[in-house]
Amino acid sequence: MASLPSVVIGNTIKLESEFKRRTANFPSIEKRNFSSSYPDKAFDALTLDFREVESSTYVPLLQQCVEKNSLQETQMIHAHIIKSGTQEDLFVMTSLVNVYGKCGAMEAAHKVFDKLSKRNVVTWTSLMSGYVHNSQPETAIRVFSQMLETGSYPTNYTLGVILNACSALLDLKLGKQVHGYVIKYGLEDETSIGNTLCNFYSKCIGNLDSAMTAFWRIRERNVISWTTIVSACGDNRNPDSGLYLFARMLEDGIEPNEFILTSVLSLCSTIQAKDFGLQIHSLSIKIGYESNTPVTNSIMYLYLKAGSFTEAKKLFEGLETVSLVTWNAMIAGHAQMMEVSENTLLATRNGFEALDTFLKLQKSGLKPDLFTFSSILTVCSNLLALEQGQQVHCQAIKTGFLSDVVVGTALVNMYNKCGTIEGACKAFVEMPTRTLISWTSMITAFAQHGLSRHALDLFNDMRISGDRPNKVTFVGVLAACSHAGMVDQGLTFFEMMKHEYKIDPIMDHYGCIIDMYVRLGKLDEAFEFVNKMEFEPNEFIWSLLVAGCRSHGNLEMGFYAAEKLLDLNPKDPELYVMLLNMYVSAGRWKDVSRLRKLMKDEKVMKLKDWSWVSIKDKVFSFRCDDKCEEVQDLLKDLVEKSRNLGYEWKENEEHHSEKFAVVFGLLKMEKRAVIRVVKSTSMCRECHNFVKIVSMLTEREIVVRDSKRLHRFVKGKCSCGDFGSLL
Repeated sequence: MASLPSVVIGNTIKLESEFKRRTANFPSIEKRNFSSSYPDKAFDALTLDFREVESSTYVPLLQQCVEKNSLQETQMIHAHIIKSGTQEDLFVMTSLVNVYGKCGAMEAAHKVFDKLSKRNVVTWTSLMSGYVHNSQPETAIRVFSQMLETGSYPTNYTLGVILNACSALLDLKLGKQVHGYVIKYGLEDETSIGNTLCNFYSKCIGNLDSAMTAFWRIRERNVISWTTIVSACGDNRNPDSGLYLFARMLEDGIEPNEFILTSVLSLCSTIQAKDFGLQIHSLSIKIGYESNTPVTNSIMYLYLKAGSFTEAKKLFEGLETVSLVTWNAMIAGHAQMMEVSENTLLATRNGFEALDTFLKLQKSGLKPDLFTFSSILTVCSNLLALEQGQQVHCQAIKTGFLSDVVVGTALVNMYNKCGTIEGACKAFVEMPTRTLISWTSMITAFAQHGLSRHALDLFNDMRISGDRPNKVTFVGVLAACSHAGMVDQGLTFFEMMKHEYKIDPIMDHYGCIIDMYVRLGKLDEAFEFVNKMEFEPNEFIWSLLVAGCRSHGNLEMGFYAAEKLLDLNPKDPELYVMLLNMYVSAGRWKDVSRLRKLMKDEKVMKLKDWSWVSIKDKVFSFRCDDKCEEVQDLLKDLVEKSRNLGYEWKENEEHHSEKFAVVFGLLKMEKRAVIRVVKSTSMCRECHNFVKIVSMLTEREIVVRDSKRLHRFVKGKCSCGDFGSLL
């Protein structure tokens, strides 16, 4: 963005008196009598007689066009102004520029502006405001520069408009130049300017100190000032300061409005400050916001995030009327709680609460919108609830939201995570328009299902279409190369990412390269690559190395990687079980004893092995000690048949939970139906081998999503390529 013209900035020494004379807020610089000869009549542009209309009549009529957002009626009045010869009235024509801008017709607004024989600062400001209003901040700034070059002096309203343009562009350098004008003319303490400056610095992330400075220099801080700075604290990840400032505002006797209440409740949600949120809830009731929808939604969201489901539900059910926004808040709240739940049981509970809320929404008579669909599809993804996801797909078609790119992308993700790549492809093909996120989602889906060639072909299609890949896209591309064992091509894409697209590698990119090496048994190259990384390896990297070492029989390197993994997460029961199994298999009993003592010292909890399978809107859960006789009988039969195909099983060993869930699905689901299981921990190698063989024996597709990844078993093969099991 170009700087403001230096010639203008350099000649502002004598402007103070003229500037201060004209610093009244727009549009009160010129006041007119707005009395109209048509005060009580409904406006009809076709019946206006230009011989009977005074120039002052046009302004309120134009204001009606803004209220109705009617471009057609604005054009009629414009024609009437020309017929009546009023186009020389600067006040009327300035109003016309303003109205065209508010109605989204900036080309017409600029044409009117260009034909004016004279202009004042209000006219210039109206044009700038229109461009900002219509998301064209660059043009607004160009107009501002032109105004300065003509010698016109900005008012505080003009500077506010330009600061909003700088906010939209996140142009910190130019915003600071405008701030220089504000300081020069002594306007920093003026409320509206101070508020705008505070908002500008808050949007330019990392400049909270500047926002704070602008805020404290405001002479008379109003509720908008406080709301702006509290929101700035949230935007800049400093919720504690936001809560402190809210308390200061109350001490100063400023009464909150709904905007600052929702902002401060959002901060409470961020840090799960439930006690503070309870006080805000009480305050909102006291000052009359008990039935305010945004405030109620924020309180419900806080309760949900704090795990207070009963309170959230009670608040929801106590509402006399429930808007779609409120329904969406409940659904989205449960959906987000799935992501942060401490265990899979709690996540599943939240997911089915969200589905139940969605069903109630449908019965209420309100129609879901794109936010509803995207939230509930996320829930279906996390639950592997394909049937419910397909029903949502049908509703999206009926209501016309299928054409929305957000809903379309959510459908691609849902089908992918539920293990049906065919459904993901269909949803992707049906999208009328695609964004980078859409392309990336489909590329990632192909990679996760082991369809590497499809992923790379789609990547080429995306580049041809003109979409520029980002770092997430390259994770999908490199994962596709990894699944196919294409090390050379993967390294070529890695270099392309760094040099052609100037993308700095992140840990996931390094993980894909390491995965390529370990799948091919190139363990030395994998460890050498780890040593050259710019980051310290994380759990994901060491997990890949452990899987590769175990698969290719290099126990010593595997023990080293496993111990490194344990150093990073010394309280993860899954890691202890994995390492214990490795030491037992190698007969290293001293290490077994050492590890068991370490588990005791670290107070490591017992591994909770749970699995779930959904059948016709019902969820059936299983533990490793399930005693269902019918399931036990079929499981025993399948174990015997599997042994004939190379499966190894010791009679005294305990079966893990996913076996019971899979067998139950075989018993209760229709033949040929896909069995989808969610497991709380990672699949072990023995269970992974068993399910592979069962998928071949029963000719059933079986999908298991464990704590690490999704496994799609078809005809004795798994989409993970047998590198997804660690224990």
